[in-house]
Amino acid sequence: MNTVTSPLPAAEVALAKVRLDWIPLLLVAALMAVALPLVGSVPTWLTLTVAGLAMGMIIFVIASGLTLVFGLMDVLNFGHGVFIALGAFVATTVLAGMADWTGSASLAANLIAIFAAMGVAMAVTGAIGYAFERVLVRPVYGQHLKQILITMGGMIIGEEMIKVIWGPEQTPLPLPEALRGALLWGDAAVEKYRVLAVAIGSAVLLAMLYLLNRTKIGLLIRAGVQDLEMVESLGYRVRRLFVGVFVAGSALAGLGGVMWGLYQQMVTPQMGAQINVLLFIVIIIGGLGSSFGCLVGALLVGLMANYTGFLAPKVALFSNIGLMVAILLWRPNGLYPVAAR
Repeated sequence: MNTVTSPLPAAEVALAKVRLDWIPLLLVAALMAVALPLVGSVPTWLTLTVAGLAMGMIIFVIASGLTLVFGLMDVLNFGHGVFIALGAFVATTVLAGMADWTGSASLAANLIAIFAAMGVAMAVTGAIGYAFERVLVRPVYGQHLKQILITMGGMIIGEEMIKVIWGPEQTPLPLPEALRGALLWGDAAVEKYRVLAVAIGSAVLLAMLYLLNRTKIGLLIRAGVQDLEMVESLGYRVRRLFVGVFVAGSALAGLGGVMWGLYQQMVTPQMGAQINVLLFIVIIIGGLGSSFGCLVGALLVGLMANYTGFLAPKVALFSNIGLMVAILLWRPNGLYPVAAR
């Protein structure tokens, strides 16, 4: 038993010595500071900033599953979008069956309905993700080109299955009664749902950081990424943990799909494919495989989209690409590159 467990504390000590690079976080603050004089009004700037942070946290929840799968399993899952759309459509069905709860003026009833929809969406997408990994992804581990082709094919099939079950048209996903409208902070107005989105995104971030950095499971997963054969020779079944990582990534995509659908207040079968481009921009900015980099990249993208949408609507569609190019010129491997990548 001593030979099995002795390498783990040493690895944990080494990992604990890694220091956080604060410069990318200062970039978020700098973007907010630069936007203030350009917007010109403090209440308007506060509204745009909170909206951008909320959008960024939603994008982070969606992208966190993708960056987990790539960062820990080295799998380019271009089929991630189908789990986003599936989670959103599952939520439409659950919330439709809880109309009395969503139509109530009680915030508690509304939150119960939303969390129930999120829970069911995560369970369904996690189960489908398990089958997706078993059937499509497992035969192409270590083959990036084949991963791209086969996961994109899986996404196309998944979208068609969604059309068969829910129809090809866009489906409304309205906010529950108590979450509509905005909170007033002086002259600034912040939508209630955006505050909830920030809270959920923060909870997901804390859970991920705790699991990956403070638990034995997280340590085994990261050790398995560095040297799979060595960890398995010590008696740990890391490959099974990797399957769990893929399931967790799929479940997070489903959760993000619910949040994005409520953010847009409508869902379509193609929504996952449309968001995929944005997700890859985020994980490239953050550093391929970096969970914390994914957060910073998502916040930058959310803030940039809201600021440019207000200041220069015609260039808003290209702002995220411009942001990615600028950051890659500064740091070619992203804000928080993974050393082993």
